[in-house]
Amino acid sequence: MRISELSARSQVPIPTIKYYLREGLLPQGEQTSATRAVYGEDHLRRLRLIRALIEVGRLPVAAIRKVVDAVQDEDLPVHDMLGTAHYALGPEVEPDPDEAAWRDAGDRARALADDLGWAINPNAPTLDELAQSLLTLERLGMAADPEALRPYARAAHALAEHELAGVPFGGPRDAAVEHLVIGTVLYGRLFDVLRRLAQESESSRLLGPLRAADGHSE
Repeated sequence: MRISELSARSQVPIPTIKYYLREGLLPQGEQTSATRAVYGEDHLRRLRLIRALIEVGRLPVAAIRKVVDAVQDEDLPVHDMLGTAHYALGPEVEPDPDEAAWRDAGDRARALADDLGWAINPNAPTLDELAQSLLTLERLGMAADPEALRPYARAAHALAEHELAGVPFGGPRDAAVEHLVIGTVLYGRLFDVLRRLAQESESSRLLGPLRAADGHSE
């Protein structure tokens, strides 16, 4: 297909496609003349992945390039490729100014993952996210010990098993990363909404129904 058809089918403007080509995010098409190239289904898949990373993952171009490089590196195991995408989705974590507290929180984050039997890269930036969350909880007077976190870990593990079972590992690498990114972000938001709805329901069971602004029970 020509670039005009690629644009129409992907719903990505031609100038944007040319930008992705210049940046190396999208493979070059097959040259049919000095000024014309043709593109295939692999280009459509890559554009879907880039759109997912930008529109759903909200990733900057530098992070997208890392993910695309991992996808293109056929020697990189799929697990490591997915890890690159996972790590890109997380926020940048600045070490806590209290170095001793930060080291202790990091040790406890790694110990928690080990106690759960999770196979985690010891340098995973997600462990820093967990450490930051532990520190914040403690400073706000909330429980952050392993027993308090175990129900969240059980729910997270059950969800991870369900989500990873749906990733199309047998297909193109682009498709696997796209599925993971969209699922992680959108189903993560969905889970948060469902949890808040469940909290309202449980609050109603324990304390009585909420009252609307007009004073009537909902």
